[in-house]
Parts: sequence; C-alpha cells; structure tokens
Amino acid sequence: MEMHFATVWESIADAIPDEIAIVHADTARTWSEYDDRAARVAQALTEAGLGPDSKVALYMYNCNEYMEAHYAAFKMRGVAVNVNYRYLDEELWYLLDNSDAEAIVFHSSLADRVAKVVGRLPKLKLLVVVDDGPGADVPGAQAYEDVVAGHEPMERIERSEDDIYMLYTGGTTGMPKGVMYAIGGLCEGFIMQGFPMVGLEPPADASGVGELVKGAAEAGSRMVSIPCAPLMHGTGCWLGWFIPMSAGGKIVTTTSRSLDPHEVLQTIEDHKVTALTIVGDSFAKPLVRAIDEGKPGGGTYDLSTAGLFMSSGVMWTTEVKQQMLDRIEHAVLVDAMGSSEGSMGTQIMMKGMPTETAKFQQMPTTKVFTDDDKEVEPGSDQVGMVAAGGNVPLGYYKDEEKSARTFRVIDGVRYSFPGDLAQVAADGTLILLGRGSQVINTGGEKVFPEEVEESVKRVEGILDCLVVGIDDEKFGQAVTAVASRVDGSDVDEATVITSVKNDLAGYKAPKSVVFVESVPRAPNGKANYKAAKALADASR
Repeated sequence: MEMHFATVWESIADAIPDEIAIVHADTARTWSEYDDRAARVAQALTEAGLGPDSKVALYMYNCNEYMEAHYAAFKMRGVAVNVNYRYLDEELWYLLDNSDAEAIVFHSSLADRVAKVVGRLPKLKLLVVVDDGPGADVPGAQAYEDVVAGHEPMERIERSEDDIYMLYTGGTTGMPKGVMYAIGGLCEGFIMQGFPMVGLEPPADASGVGELVKGAAEAGSRMVSIPCAPLMHGTGCWLGWFIPMSAGGKIVTTTSRSLDPHEVLQTIEDHKVTALTIVGDSFAKPLVRAIDEGKPGGGTYDLSTAGLFMSSGVMWTTEVKQQMLDRIEHAVLVDAMGSSEGSMGTQIMMKGMPTETAKFQQMPTTKVFTDDDKEVEPGSDQVGMVAAGGNVPLGYYKDEEKSARTFRVIDGVRYSFPGDLAQVAADGTLILLGRGSQVINTGGEKVFPEEVEESVKRVEGILDCLVVGIDDEKFGQAVTAVASRVDGSDVDEATVITSVKNDLAGYKAPKSVVFVESVPRAPNGKANYKAAKALADASR
C-alpha cells in the first residue's frame, strides 16, 4: 500500500469508521462520513473533467468542508491549492491563474471576490460554494451540499507516491510560490511524527496504519487536535491537521476567524483536546491571559487533557513558554523551526527543563553553510545559511529560477535554503538569527530584528513588537520598533529603548518606537514586515 494521504486516510476510515474525525461548531463527522463525503466531492471533480495533477483551489476559512474538499483532491490524485482568505481581487486572480486552478471551492462570504475574477480564469471547470452566510451570486457555482448529495462516492483507486503535493507560501518576499513535494515522502514523514505522539511505534509501511489506529482508539489514546492557526497556512495544516489525522486523530476547528483564546480554552474542555497548534508568542500570550481571566461567567477552564502545544513559523520566547508551563504544568511545548520549504530543527520545553529562545536541536539532515558552501564550524562566530536536507521539495511550481536558488546540491546532497541565518553552538544546536531578507544594516553593523523584538517584548507593558529598518541619513538604516501595549499600560519610548540597551549592544536598540494599536501580522501570526515598515515610515 502506497504512502499517500488519501490511501492512508481511507485505511483509517475502514479501521475506525464510527470514531469522530472532524468537528466544526455543532457538526461532527465520523471517519466513515468524512471519507464518504470526500469521495462524493472527488467524483464531482472527476465528472467535471479534472484528473491527476489537476489543481483544486480552496478559498475558505477553517471548517469541515475545507478538510473534506482537500481530501477529495487527494482521492482523485489532484492537487489542492491553499488560497489565503485575505486575498482580494488581483492577489486572488494571481494565485488562481499561477496555480492553473481548474476548480475552486469557496465560502459564500468570499463570493464577491470570486465573482470579480472568474471571468479571467478560462481553465476553471467547477465552482463550488460553501454556505457561511449571505454572499454575491457567482454564475455557475454549485452549492457544496448539492454536490455531495448529487454524486455517488468515487471508487477507490491506486495512487502514486510521486503524486504532487503543493503548498503556496505567503508573499513576504515577492508573490506567493507553490512549493511542490512528492506526496509519498511527505506522508511518510508525517506518520513518523504523528504515531509517537499517541505513544505508538510508526508502522513499517502504510498497510499497518489501520490496525495501529484501531488499537489506539480502543485504548482511548487517540489525539484530539485544535489547529488554532488557519488551515490554509502550513503550520495549521501540517501540525494541526495532517500529522494528527494521519495517526487517526480527531480535528476540531474553532468558529472564530481570528484567535479567540476563550473559545480555544472552552473547546479544549468540551472536546478533551490533547494537542494544540499555535503560532508563537502572538497566540501564546492571549491564551495565557485568557487562562488567568477564567471563564466569562466565572470559574476556571479544565485544561487537564491539553498535553501538547506545537508552534512553528515565528518567535516563541522562553519567557512566554514559561508562563504557559506555570499554568499548565504537565504540558510539553514543541517549537518547530521550519518553513514551507523544509524542517530544520526543534526545541522542546517542559516544566523544569529550561531552554533558550531561538536555540534549536537541528535535524540530522540540517546543515549551516557559509556563502562559499563551507559548513559553519560549531562554536565559531560564523554566520551561515540554514540548509534543510531530507525530504526536500521538488521545487517551486512554474519557477525554475527561484527553484534553482532555493534548492541546491552541495557535495552530492540536495538541500533547501529557505533564507534563515544561524550560528552553530559548540554543542551543535542551532542559534537562529533570523531571515536574511529582514536584516537591518545600521552604521556598518548588522542587526537581526528577531533578537531586538524579543528584547522589546520583555519590557513590562509591551504586548507585541516587530522591528524594521527605515532609511536614515546618518546610519543608513535606523532600527525602529513598531510595538503595541498591554491594555492599560502607559510604557513610553524612552523606557523601551533604555531596557533594550541594558539587554543588548547599544547599536541594536531602537532609535525610535512607534506605538500602534495592533502589530501587523498575517492570520497565522507571522510577521508582516512590509506593513510594519509602512507604519514606521508614516510616523516620521
């Protein structure tokens, strides 16, 4: 049996058909229902003329239908395309056109945007709308539930481990790019990660998944996961959905379309959630505050089942991790250093096991190379580019130039270079410095924003912060903090600058602090440096 998400999930549906697979609001689907509904959508895609490698765009908020339609694309060997629900006309058209989308499944609340671009997308063969309230009419669009009811389930087929899986990565450095993986390697990697989370040895091959999952269900040890981040981003999709689902887990999505920490905590209690996927400090801080506030009607949340917190993509500082462990002492905090282009390292923190911010145990396949492709010596002060080995993407969709720059062979080994700079400590741990594209050059010195952001966020009264460089006649670039305050705080610029100078070398301290109501971030919590820089420039 091939390592393929659809085939693995089908075997799980056969093994535990009556266990709950997905939940959104009051709607729960068993594994049997999840499989059946996905198969009916897959049949609709096939009848519309889509086949292996056809692209199916998903333009939705977190919901059951997102997961069903994605599974449907897997079933018919198509390629699901994640579309950021914040995209407007030109951004939406670009991604649908660039991905060669032949079908789009979208929420009715986003229909007005879809209506504006469908006329410019001649490859579209099927439009399916998921009802989430009033929306514009899109000619030719079929209601999702009508599609499910109007088709028989597609017969199961053999698939290839060489089928393409693609994840579009956000446009922080240019337009979004579709990162392509061979699905077999990705599926195998996720199974190897997911099974130990429920105390099981990973199966030798895909044929053993069903039996192991059935045993876990009978023992009451299935994972129950909340992807707090959007499913249309890699963190929420991979950590919060694919990994636990491939171990037979139950996925619970919240109804709020931005982080509602009280809803998350109540969902943990209601569904006995065992694992949460968050995005660093920007999610962890509100959760800590909500724990302290307690239930709106009084009382505390029962978080006794919440044993695993996973994060990726942004800074998760030691101080905030400690605050979480002070409140949930049994928790295991897993901080994954990675990107859509590959996994590079992890940091695990538990009660009584302190760690340092931005220090990661590197994967066995991870290296750090200097500009001339020499390995960085552990314990040296050399700064190099992090290279992720192992299951390296095939490349970017329709972009050979960027693929050649990002995915390179050194000494016969293929690596991915997502753009992160790091040093290597004497003990071999990675000291993450930041994304090379964000480095600030000030007065002849290089400053990594993440280091300064961490220092600013330690200042009492500061809630969140991004650090950017703005043009400066004297320094070339002036280090500038864009920060938000905790409600009720009156912390001022001088206090922040003085605190950072007591923490870091003077040249790293902000020359100015721009206070804003909310620090600009994407829905998944990732920094929006472009917007932060615009705010900093506008304040001058």
